[in-house]
Amino acid sequence: MTEGKILVVEDEGPIRKLIMFNLSRSNFEVIEAVDGKTAIEAVKSDHPDLIILDLMLPDMEGLDICLRVREINSYLPIIILSARGQDMDKIMGLEMGADDYIVKPFNPLELVARVRSVLRRTLQVPSIAKDQELRAGPFRLDMKMQRVYKSDNLIKLTAREYQMMKLFFQRMNEPITRNELLDKIWGTDYFGDPKTVDVHIRRLREKIEDNPSKPAYLKTMWGFGYCFQERETE
Repeated sequence: MTEGKILVVEDEGPIRKLIMFNLSRSNFEVIEAVDGKTAIEAVKSDHPDLIILDLMLPDMEGLDICLRVREINSYLPIIILSARGQDMDKIMGLEMGADDYIVKPFNPLELVARVRSVLRRTLQVPSIAKDQELRAGPFRLDMKMQRVYKSDNLIKLTAREYQMMKLFFQRMNEPITRNELLDKIWGTDYFGDPKTVDVHIRRLREKIEDNPSKPAYLKTMWGFGYCFQERETE
């Protein structure tokens, strides 16, 4: 039994083959795409567990592919692989829905480790209270279906955003540090950019708050971290 099915989207043959070789020898099933159109078709037909996505493809931007993938499957994890290493590039990638961002040139063993880390967090099945619902103010979290509703309207979240909401619900009105969020959501073995926490918080606010610039529920605790408050506050 394999550890998961990985879609590698990379137009440079030597890099694609290197990635596929290391994933295959690490017991992953690997499929490939050399452009955005093929990648989108593979997401629909082959149902991969994770995508490794190069940003610079011949037919469309990797960030556009992120958005298209999120429309098809909001829970499918994406790891961006790119030569663009500036902070703004990383933030843009995370804003578009990526779960991790790796800069070229990269260590193939590190890439495999980060694939395992992302999959471990996104594919794990909760062992307790799978049929339980958690409620807070206008929000309802369905743990069996792994969905979140606000005033009975479904909020379309990624797997990572759902995990964050679940943790906030379980720790309602309790401040949580950035480091604890990183450890519990991304794992203690995560060695990517810690800025991902703040980027995901911003994305989450855009989905759950009426006014993301003045959040009423997901509050910043300056110098500490974040706190989800059950009742709307100004």
